[in-house]
Amino acid sequence: MDPFVRRLVERLHDPSKPLSRNRHFHTFDTPEGRLALKVFRRLRSLQKDILACRAEGRRARIFRRVNPEGEHRIELTMERVSGKRVSVLQTAELELLSALPGVREALEILDEAA
Repeated sequence: MDPFVRRLVERLHDPSKPLSRNRHFHTFDTPEGRLALKVFRRLRSLQKDILACRAEGRRARIFRRVNPEGEHRIELTMERVSGKRVSVLQTAELELLSALPGVREALEILDEAA
């Protein structure tokens, strides 16, 4: 992930240093800014689902899979009363997601060989 995009996502999630999308509209009118907003919204949605999953007494699990070529695939699986959600994450997205409040404690991380 581009360092600028990562920093924007971190700032959007940081309540102590809010980054107003209205005040900084020029920042979010670039391809990097639009990508940061997209990642921010996705991670916020995943955080909400992970915490809801935990509140329901269900599990959210991370599977790290490595194929024979050595490529990594990270899957987040949430089993909820209302259904199942599976998301494929980049390593940087997992790091950002894990930094959000309540997420690290709710996740079960499993390693598997593909």
